[in-house]
Amino acid sequence: MKKILLIEDNKDVRENTADILELHNFEVLTAENGLTGIEMAKKHLPDLILCDIMMPLKDGYDVLEDLGNTTKTKGIPFIFLTAKSDRTDFRKGMNLGADDYLTKPFEEHELIEAIKTRVRKNDFLRKEFSKNIEGINEFFQEAYNYLNLEHIEKEYRPKLFDKKDFIFREGDGAHTLFFIEKGSVKTYKSTESGKEFVTGIHKVGDFVGQLSLLNPEGTYLETAVAIDNTEAYAIPKSDFIHLINDNKDVSHKFMDIISTNLIEVQDQLVNMAYSTVRQRVAKALLSLHKKGVIKDSYYEGLDIPREDFAGMIGTATETAIRTLSDFREEGLITMGHARRIMLLDKERLQNIADNF
Repeated sequence: MKKILLIEDNKDVRENTADILELHNFEVLTAENGLTGIEMAKKHLPDLILCDIMMPLKDGYDVLEDLGNTTKTKGIPFIFLTAKSDRTDFRKGMNLGADDYLTKPFEEHELIEAIKTRVRKNDFLRKEFSKNIEGINEFFQEAYNYLNLEHIEKEYRPKLFDKKDFIFREGDGAHTLFFIEKGSVKTYKSTESGKEFVTGIHKVGDFVGQLSLLNPEGTYLETAVAIDNTEAYAIPKSDFIHLINDNKDVSHKFMDIISTNLIEVQDQLVNMAYSTVRQRVAKALLSLHKKGVIKDSYYEGLDIPREDFAGMIGTATETAIRTLSDFREEGLITMGHARRIMLLDKERLQNIADNF
């Protein structure tokens, strides 16, 4: 049962509105002025707030501003109730962060529809989706219902790639976003000299190809190849574009889900521009460990080819191998089964990465 806080100084309006809400199976809390309303919102954390504008002690704008500046209440959907219809008042409320605006007297169906719409939106935006194909399918199903789009696919099917298979190539038409369910994927760009600049090592739960789908030229900006046997789910560009363009709330939620490794690529470019080779190697090792590519056991994790590791840090393969050998001699790492790396002293590696 959703909890609604109704802040209204007019007793008749407050009681009549509360009755309507209770008939529609909402739990209702009421406050007769803005000051009491602020206190109740912070204490009870309702699912939605209905608030009059013209009230004693603190008006509706004061209530909205106060709650918007409080961490635990700033995300609560907020609907103004007012007898005023002036556009200036409307703009002021929306600029402060109100979600909707109902002018009194309003019809019962208008009130209930406004509440259900805002609660549904808030539930969707607050929901956490797991980074596996079940979670991704759940997100698309929720987005499908939220947007009422019949043409968004509800469920996706896996594609299987053997080790060293290309998932897509730089310059090919970008028609698909891929979600990695099993295995791992390397992405890279080709330099003018024919070398590979590795833009990322991606594991289970990562997306690849998202930035390319926004490329105005319509082509993939990099190449993706399976490091080992990989299972990836193909999401059509048409679905991707609907989620990006049709609704800003869905777009923000979707971009939050798919954008984490884009930040890593940006950090990687900055590191190559301003860090020493030792710093870059230390940062790359710590990043790969954090992503689960390097494990705390010889018999787990990935065998990362040294040329790929060199491509990640933007240096020659020989330089990367020499620096890894130095780290091994210094007791920072060890290399064992299938040339897999294991970190022995993460604190000292972090100090090197931070240039201490």
